[in-house]
Amino acid sequence: MKKKILLLLSCITFAASAQQISGSWAGTLKVQSSSLRLVFHISKTEAGYSALMDSPDQGAYGLPAGSVTFTDPSLLIEAPAMGIIYRGELKDDHITGVFQQGGQKFNVDLFRTQTQEAKERKRPQEPSAPYPYYTEEVVFKNAKEGIELSGTLSLPKKEGVFPVAILISGSGPQNRDEELMGHKPFLVLSDYLVRKGIGVLRYDDRGTAKSGGVFKTAVTADFAQDAASAVEYLKTRKDVNKNKIGLIGHSEGGLIAPIVANSSKNTAFIILLAGPAISGDQLLLKQQELIGKASGKSEAEIQKSKSENEKAFEIVKKYSDPAELKANMTRYISEISQNDPAKPEGISQKDYAEAQVARILTPWMASFIRYNPEPVLEKVKCPVLALNGAKDLQVAPKENLDAMSKALGKGGNKNIAVKELPGLNHMFQECSTGLPSEYGQIEQTISPLALKTISEWLDLYIN
Repeated sequence: MKKKILLLLSCITFAASAQQISGSWAGTLKVQSSSLRLVFHISKTEAGYSALMDSPDQGAYGLPAGSVTFTDPSLLIEAPAMGIIYRGELKDDHITGVFQQGGQKFNVDLFRTQTQEAKERKRPQEPSAPYPYYTEEVVFKNAKEGIELSGTLSLPKKEGVFPVAILISGSGPQNRDEELMGHKPFLVLSDYLVRKGIGVLRYDDRGTAKSGGVFKTAVTADFAQDAASAVEYLKTRKDVNKNKIGLIGHSEGGLIAPIVANSSKNTAFIILLAGPAISGDQLLLKQQELIGKASGKSEAEIQKSKSENEKAFEIVKKYSDPAELKANMTRYISEISQNDPAKPEGISQKDYAEAQVARILTPWMASFIRYNPEPVLEKVKCPVLALNGAKDLQVAPKENLDAMSKALGKGGNKNIAVKELPGLNHMFQECSTGLPSEYGQIEQTISPLALKTISEWLDLYIN
């Protein structure tokens, strides 16, 4: 009898909690002199709760959170694909909490809002099922690490033998559509290519969506192993032309594709979409400079930040021992962050410095800062198409395309095409400023110019 009473009380508490937390909650994230509105739409499900997030000032709506846990009064929302964690405590119609992203923490309080549904996003290029081609959910294994990766293989028809391109995503935990700011660029690119007669395999990054493994401890070399496993999987299929398997990498995927091409025999081609060709530290410094200028920062602010980051990156490159690296970085960051205006209110100086150190010294970031792609590019022998948007602020077009041409040419590769596409940003959208904050505001997912350039070049090496 006692057990039945306890169970009944638990059900009553659960029902009351659901009434309290379900609905829309709005707050403001303050970063230096800027403010970004956030809205979480929390819904009750059979398994517990789910949530969608809006960032209205960035034009992003209906972004899915990975998991929602509510044990009255504690709320935890995790969106690993965006690197976001929100922890809060419910008090009537007010949630007091902390928003965390990229190692930085901000106090963000949420209040109930009458907006009950996420704004519908306009993404006119996004295809909808049923598709006029064959699709299959697939699972393949990175045998070296024992990781199973999940993806979608799309082919022009169910029967036949087809060339296939493997899509490799950019940095951060990405699903098979490379979903970002409400856009699904890999879904759009895949749909375009398959309609042109080229099969596509796209997959969830390790530790993301349906793929196994752990993302947060992985570095570029690990992701290259995953992509190489995708190549080996395709070679086992009777409906794939084993002599026409190629790689298309976006952003960090443009670092990964050359690594895989050098290790996987008979790679038919690689396409590098905003692929880095300069060292990681130099790329990040240039990125910070370009975004700073486009955001209206003064030259003094930009140079101060550049100087501080240069010294931090030198520490990363100088010390290989983890304990020695952390000690020296902590000492340096503690010194330069004493009067940092970016420090959120309510966060102690010690906690703020530790967050900055943690952001710089993630396995991926430390590896990226040290990585120089030039020696790998020099060894690539298959045909290469390298594209950058002229307004790309994340992977500077001039510096990277020049370095790309030089490295590929030095290795004696004659089948290369290097192009800068006018008016396009890092996501290959037609844009105004090129700023990342613009990505979600633009309805277009990928410029028709970029899609046409890719398919016309592929015609030379596939058909």
